[in-house]
Amino acid sequence: MEALVVDAGSKLLKAGAAIPDQSPAMIIPSQMKRMVDNGDVSSSAVTVLEDVTLDPIERGFIRDWDAMEDLLRYVVYTGLGWGEGNEGNILFTDPLYTPKAIREQLVQLMFETFNVSGFYASEQAVLSLYGAGRISGCTVDIGHGKIDIAPVLEGAVQHIASKRFELGGTDLTKLFAQELGKSNPLVNLSMSDVETLKEQYASCAEDEIAYEKTQNCEIELHTLPDGQVISIGRERFSVGEALFQPSILGLEEHGIVEQLVRIISTVSSENHTQLLENTVLCGGTTSMTGFEGRFQKEANLCSSAIRPMLVKPPEYMPESLGLYSAWVGGAILAKVVFPQNQHVTKADYDETGPSVVHRKCF
Repeated sequence: MEALVVDAGSKLLKAGAAIPDQSPAMIIPSQMKRMVDNGDVSSSAVTVLEDVTLDPIERGFIRDWDAMEDLLRYVVYTGLGWGEGNEGNILFTDPLYTPKAIREQLVQLMFETFNVSGFYASEQAVLSLYGAGRISGCTVDIGHGKIDIAPVLEGAVQHIASKRFELGGTDLTKLFAQELGKSNPLVNLSMSDVETLKEQYASCAEDEIAYEKTQNCEIELHTLPDGQVISIGRERFSVGEALFQPSILGLEEHGIVEQLVRIISTVSSENHTQLLENTVLCGGTTSMTGFEGRFQKEANLCSSAIRPMLVKPPEYMPESLGLYSAWVGGAILAKVVFPQNQHVTKADYDETGPSVVHRKCF
C-alpha cells in the first residue's frame, strides 16, 4: 500500500497516494461547515448545514484540532479509502517555522487516533524544490494565509535567513473587495464572490509604470450569480501590484523580489549562485496572470551579483506543478523515507513520545 501524502493549507488540502508524476487524488477546501442533526429520527431525516464555518488551519498552521481531526478522517477513510484497522504510512508537509507543539500534536493525533503504521513530516520549502527536481535553491511560497521565502542548501532550510510574512491570498481578496466596493458602492458582494472574481480577473502589470497607466484601463462588466452587475477596472491590477508594492496594503515592507534578494544576500556568498539560479515559485497566488513575468522582470533589474532566475518544472511534471509542488515533493520523499525506514514508527513513538518527531523528521 502506497504511503499517503497530505499538504494541508489554509484554503486547500491536497492529499493522495505517493505517486509523484500524478496530481494529488484529492484537492478540497480546508474550510468546513458545521453539520447539525435536526432531531428527526425518521428515515427521511436530513442533516442540515449550520451557517457556521470552521477553519482548521489559519495562516498555514493548525488551530482547530477537533475540526482538523474531522477533516483528516474524511480524507483518509472516505476520500482515499483507508480501512479502519488497516492504516498505512503518512507524510505531512510542514510550513516554515511550524511550532514544535503543533508538530508534536500532529504526530500524537496520527499514532493515537488514526493508528498509522509510520509518520514523516518535511518542510514545504524543501519539498517544493524536490518537486522541481532540485535539492538546493530558494522557494517563494505565496499561499492563502502566508508568504514563506526560504533558501535551501542540500535539502536543508537555512532558517536564519528565511522569512515568513503574515500576508497571503486572503489579504489580497480583502483588498480586492475594498477596491471593488469603492467603484461599485451599490453592489452587495460576498467574500466568496470576491474570491471567484479574483481568481478570474486578478492580474499583474508588467512593471510600476504599466501599473500607473492602468488608471485608464478598459472597464469590464461582470454579472454575478444573483444578477447584480459589477464593473471591474484597475482594481484587478491592484491585487497583483500589492505583492510588489506592499504599501498598497498599508504595509511598510519591501516588495516580494526585493525581499528575496535581501534574504539571499544574508547567506554565505559562495552559495549565492545555486540559490539564485534555482528560484522556485509556488502557492496558488503565483499562478495569477502576469505574476511570473513581472517577477522575472523585476529580478532582471537587480544587480548582476544577485539576480534570481526562475526554475521551470521538469517536462514530465504537470504545468500546474506550482499549485501543489510541496505535495509532489512529498510524494517523491515518501518513496525514500518509508522503504528505508527513516520515518517515525509506532515503536519509536511508544518509546519516546511525540518529541520523537524532532529527532526523526528534519
